[in-house]
Amino acid sequence: MKLPRTTTATGESFWGYFFVIIGFVSFFGFVFAVIASTLFPLSQNPLNQGLKNDRYYYCFLVPLTIPVITVAVYFHWLSMKLFKHA
Repeated sequence: MKLPRTTTATGESFWGYFFVIIGFVSFFGFVFAVIASTLFPLSQNPLNQGLKNDRYYYCFLVPLTIPVITVAVYFHWLSMKLFKHA
């Protein structure tokens, strides 16, 4: 007995690839902003100068990460409860 093949609509595939590509672009953009921009020499671009001379990023990183993680854990717990009781 053969099981029917499940196919996804082309719209679902498009949105899946779209979100994966947006995730990669965002990740590499932020990695450039945090790590790679400090390795380049000074330029006349004010955005690059601001990224290179930023001294307060790591001071705020950990304190601001804690509430974000707390909210993410709560939403994860809530979604699992809703899934379990649906």
